[in-house]
Amino acid sequence: MLAVKNINQYYGGSHILRNVSLQVPAGKVTVLLGRNGVGKTTLLKSLMGLVPIKSGSIEFDGKPIQDATPFQRARAGIGFVPQGREIFARLTVEENLAMGLAYKSAGTPIPANLYELFPVLQNMLKRRGGDLSGGQQQQLAIARALAARPRLLILDEPTEGIQPSIIKDIGRVIRRLADQGLDGRPVAVLLVEQYYDFAQELADSYLVMERGAVIASGAGQDMQAKGVRQLVAL
Repeated sequence: MLAVKNINQYYGGSHILRNVSLQVPAGKVTVLLGRNGVGKTTLLKSLMGLVPIKSGSIEFDGKPIQDATPFQRARAGIGFVPQGREIFARLTVEENLAMGLAYKSAGTPIPANLYELFPVLQNMLKRRGGDLSGGQQQQLAIARALAARPRLLILDEPTEGIQPSIIKDIGRVIRRLADQGLDGRPVAVLLVEQYYDFAQELADSYLVMERGAVIASGAGQDMQAKGVRQLVAL
């Protein structure tokens, strides 16, 4: 679904991404790990077109998108949940969800099965996003990204600052999305995560970044044997 080959990116004179390559297949959870400051968030912003790449290629569903705008990538079927959630605090939950449909035709309904994934949101539709707890805001951010039924979902540290019970709920949602999506069509998931146990539990495959480069990769079931926890430990 997503194929990235040898991308490089610079901030001023600093080489941030160094020949990064990865693949994210449909129906699988691909986990990207690494210490703070190694380039993970910059990589995700590059995939979404929020920052330009200097060289390399990005293909989505077999088509090059490295020159596409962020809204073109969203329309193509990529959903993005940024670090920090970035919901609209003054808008209601329902209005936040509707923003996920901004490029759809007027009157496009919010998918009802979003409320199956996140039941708490249905009871809070008229509440302002800023009044929700951190965990509820994270669920709202994921639901907003899913409203347009993306085929690729990119999540940047969804467990950050979230209570354990909601982390488990988010993990179940991610697994279900990879397996069957919202409508029976499996979704490709790229998950950037600092919480190692959460990442290991979900990973079908993993990559580890250090100093802007991918230094290790493999099957999720091999993470313990390959000592991945030690690679990303502070």
